[in-house]
Amino acid sequence: MSYCKAINNMKGDELNVHKIYHDTQYGFPIEDDNELFCRLILEINQAGLSWTTILKKQETFRKAYHNFDIKKVAAYKDKDVQRLLNDAGIIRNRLKVNAAVENAKTIRTLQKEFGSFKKWLAHHHPKNREEWTTLFKKTFRFTGGEIVNEFLMSCGYLPGAHEHSCPVHKKVMKAKPKWNEK
Repeated sequence: MSYCKAINNMKGDELNVHKIYHDTQYGFPIEDDNELFCRLILEINQAGLSWTTILKKQETFRKAYHNFDIKKVAAYKDKDVQRLLNDAGIIRNRLKVNAAVENAKTIRTLQKEFGSFKKWLAHHHPKNREEWTTLFKKTFRFTGGEIVNEFLMSCGYLPGAHEHSCPVHKKVMKAKPKWNEK
């Protein structure tokens, strides 16, 4: 069976880590705001690093950030930021940690205004990559073009997560929501 070229070119542990994500998460719509927040934070933390590193650390990220509970992360104080900066199980970058806390606060505001982070995304869909990047840069911290592109592709708002010949592509297309339902 022919999967995406990136998966076909991987071997060993790297393939094992990526295949699970590729087959069950990448490109599939995410319904839960906390999981959308999780994906955004993981994409932000990937900047300058390999996605393999992030996938291997995703469970420690989940524990460190209280299962990506937006309400809890938005309420983090200086001691929580320091705890994260001391946690060797995640990426200990002050800009990325601060972005997680500030972005959680932003999402809380969006939830109040739109009902959910997902509804905010749906409200702005469809946009092209450049329009999304402009919107994210105005709205969130630490969100450049590549982070925004990967975040939106990874949760189904932009095309390109899978090659058309990849069997997962059909599953992703079946799972896509009707965007008109906001």
